[in-house]
Order: sequence, then structure tokens, then C-alpha cells
Amino acid sequence: MRSADQPIPEETTVSQDDAPAVSAQADPVLTLNQLSVSFGGVCALDRVDFEVYPHEIVALVGENAAGKSTLAKVVAGVYHPSSGTILVDGREVTIGSPQAATRLGIATVFQELALADNLDVAANMFLGHEIHQGSVMRQAEMENAARQTLDEIGARIPSVRYPIAQLSAGQRQSVAIARALLIKPRIVILDEPTSRLSITQTAEVLELIVHLRDKGLGVVLISHNLADIQAVADRIVILRHGRVVASSPMAQVSYEDIVATMTGAAHTLPVPQAVRVSRLVGP
Repeated sequence: MRSADQPIPEETTVSQDDAPAVSAQADPVLTLNQLSVSFGGVCALDRVDFEVYPHEIVALVGENAAGKSTLAKVVAGVYHPSSGTILVDGREVTIGSPQAATRLGIATVFQELALADNLDVAANMFLGHEIHQGSVMRQAEMENAARQTLDEIGARIPSVRYPIAQLSAGQRQSVAIARALLIKPRIVILDEPTSRLSITQTAEVLELIVHLRDKGLGVVLISHNLADIQAVADRIVILRHGRVVASSPMAQVSYEDIVATMTGAAHTLPVPQAVRVSRLVGP
């Protein structure tokens, strides 16, 4: 396993200058306003403001128990907020279940991939929403759709008939992401997508994440690996004890700034009065 400060291979590093600009007139695809989540007497999220724009990778970071996974599960419809509002494409919504999140175009890939080792790639991608014609499963149609989706994101999967058990950890992550893309989402949330991956596998997944942004999606990347975040993210949002303590364009922060703000050792990054980012300019 790589340490957080170990650099990724040079050819996979994405320059911030090369990242697609987001229009200043573009509306956020996802907005959380003053969102709070409590479990009994424990406040997991405290009045969080958070936005994601199309064509943007937002890194969501913080130490353990900072509230990152709670935020992801609220947007995914797993947890329900205690207060605050959620907007998708500027419209206030209630995400009462994972199915509701899917209907709104929100796809989440959790750290636990929940893939079935005894099934092949195509069967895993369509597990639970298989295509039928009457009582007959349309196997060829599902395999073609699976292959097309994998090819669109540049996943290196030799055959959709390969059993999941025969794939590497990086390939399994690619399958999980491709499965989420079958719903044609606008927003993709990735929870620790490179954990437990080798350097080569991590490079493949990071390339895939950049491809999602280039397709116009709003991507939320939750990760402890700051080298990965610095390689691909456009913006970073730092949570501490359930609160947003900083939000900044990635190109304007250093590794030391991030660590100091995450741990509370120092606060060198601006405390956001609003999460809207002035960097977002372009045609």
C-alpha cells in the first residue's frame, strides 16, 4: 500500500491548467444548504454547505469520523438529514432512499464494492436490474451494454464474461464505477476508490475519474490519499468534526496546508462563507 505522500506515476498526473474550466454561469448540479445529521445525541454533520458543479472533481477530505461518509450516504439516500436542504440542478429535493437518488441521477460507489465473485462482469453490472423479454433474460443485450459502458470510461477489462473473482482490485473498482454509470448519472460520488490498490491500479482508476469529469459529470472524490487528490481534483473541501472548515481551488493549496487544516494544527486555508468558488471561470 502506498503512503499518502508517495507520488503517483508521472504520466497519470493531471495538470490543473489542463483541467476543463467550469462556466461562471453554470449552476451547481448538487447543492447542500446548512445540512445537519444527528444520530441520537451525536452530531455527524453540522450545518454543512457544499456544492458540486458539472465538469468538476471535488475532493472531500478529513480525518476519520469527520463526516465524509455520512455526507455521501445522505446524498445517496441511505441516511436522512436532520435539517437543511438538498438541491439537484437548483431544485430542492428529498432523497428518501437509494432508489430516489438513482432517479435523480446520483450514483454512489462505496468503499465496499458489493460485487459477486461468482458472477461475471456483465452479470454484476446488471445485478438487480437485469433486462428481460418476458421470462427470458436478454443476455446479449446486457453484455453489449456492459462492454459499451466499460469502453466509454476506458476501463481495461478484457471480457465482460470474466468472473469478478479473476479480476484485479483495480479492475473490480472499474466494474463498480461502470455499474453506477448505467443509470446515466449527473453526479458520481466515489468513496475511497483507490484504497488497497497498487500504484498501477491506482493510476488506472485516477484516469477513469478524470474521464468522468471530462464527460461533464460532477464528481465527489472522498479519499485519505492526498497525492491522488492533488493529482486530479479541481477543488478541495475539508471537513472537521462534521463541519466544513475550508474550501479552496486545489491549485492554491499545498500538502502542508491540507494536513494542518484537517488536523486542526493550524488554519491556513480560508473558511468559506459560501462554497461557490471564484476559480470557476471559462467559456
